[in-house]
Order: sequence, then C-alpha cells, then structure tokens
Amino acid sequence: MSTPVPSAPPATRGSRLQVAGLGLQIGGATILTDVDLDVAAGSLVGVIGPNGAGKTTLFNVVSGLLKPTAGQVLLDGDDITTASVPARARAGLGRTFQTSSLFPRLSVLENVRLAAQVSLGGSGSLLRFPRRSDAATELALEKLEAVGLSHKRDSAAGDISHGDKRKLEIAVLLATETSIVLLDEPMAGVGSGDVDGLVGNIRDLHREKGCTVLMVEHHIDVLMGLVDKVAVMYFGTIIAYDTPQAVMDNRLVQSAYLGTGAAG
Repeated sequence: MSTPVPSAPPATRGSRLQVAGLGLQIGGATILTDVDLDVAAGSLVGVIGPNGAGKTTLFNVVSGLLKPTAGQVLLDGDDITTASVPARARAGLGRTFQTSSLFPRLSVLENVRLAAQVSLGGSGSLLRFPRRSDAATELALEKLEAVGLSHKRDSAAGDISHGDKRKLEIAVLLATETSIVLLDEPMAGVGSGDVDGLVGNIRDLHREKGCTVLMVEHHIDVLMGLVDKVAVMYFGTIIAYDTPQAVMDNRLVQSAYLGTGAAG
C-alpha cells in the first residue's frame, strides 16, 4: 500500500528533497549504491556524470517510476519512498523527460490548459475544450506568454520544434502547483539558437514559482552558469556535491568524469 503523501505545498515555496542511502538492484545488477543527496528548498541543483552513471535512474526512483531496493526518498521530511507517481505529483513533484511527454495531437494551448485545469481544481479531461472565458485557458495563455510560445498556441504540439517542445514542457510546469521539478536533460537535441531562451525559462520556473529545481544536463558550460550546486554521479553513486567551482576543482571529479586522471 502506498505511503500517504501530504497535499501540495504553496507554489511560491520550494520543497526540500532528501535521498538517503538509496540503492537499486535489477536482475542482480547494482544500478545505484548508497546515494545520498540533500537538495535545499528553493535551490537549483545540477546532476552530471558520464553516460550510464545512474542519473536518469536516480530521477526514475525519485519520481516513483522505479522502487529502490534500499534507502529512502523524503519530500519536506515526509517519506515518499513507496508513494505512487500520482501521489508524488499531488505532493508537488513534477518532471520532464529526455523524450517529450506532451500530447502531440493536441494544440500547444490545450497541453498547458489541461495542466492549468487540474491545478485550478478541475479534472484532466480531454473533452473540455478551451473557452475564451475559461480560467484555465487564461492561465495557460499567461504561461505560454512567459515562455514565448503565444504565437504557436494553435499549433499541434507534435509539429513544433524540439526546442519549443522543451519550452512547452516548462509552460506546463508553470501552470501547475509544482514545488519541486526534475528536469532530465532539458537541452538535449535543442538547437543552439534555442539554448538561451530555454535557460531563461528554467530561471523563470525557479524564480517565479520559487520552486526547487533538480536537473540532469550534459551541457556543462550551460549548467555551471545556472545552478547553485552540482552533484557528480559515477558508477551509480555520488562522488561530489558542492558549488560549481568547487566541483570543477575537485581532483576526484577531474579524474573520474573529466578524464584528466587514470580513471578517465
């Protein structure tokens, strides 16, 4: 039976995320080992590491898609280790994926309006279409304006560029009561011309809502200029967790991740 999870906190306050002694074994293979991470409420934290280091797996465990074989996941001190994905969402945990999770046949506006509709206490029904006087529609239009997609509101989500899809995902999150956001490689596949705009959208998500942001990103130069702290994963565990500059100066990180030592 899933652990009860409290209602979502106010959107203006981020949640504290703690991962303690997290472990995951699948089919006899060890994927995560003794992962400890404490993400302060309202902070913006990056997660880096080589391919196969366990970054997306960590996100899958935190978001409830995978159940750990050891350890705990805590949201504002409440144990959500066994809570369902919907229960975590109701508690304020939102996530984007490496591949888009949008409704491709619905319009850009309809994608955001669905999130706004639920946030305002309605259902997630696809049968209610936007009306000019609808509060959810007004909220959705406001968030599309915030990410610079108002001009594409009538386009099918599946027809817009990859960079715009990422912006649309941010707009969806802005329209919810999310207090902590997991961004899984938000810059992946995004053209260079869209990077600055997407970075601005992430900053807005962090500042406007005051939410906590935890993001995996391979674009190190982009990440280091955006986050407060960086967690470095290597072979399923965290080997460093510090400010961007301290992480870049860390000899273990240089050896294991940046390839300047024997482990490179």
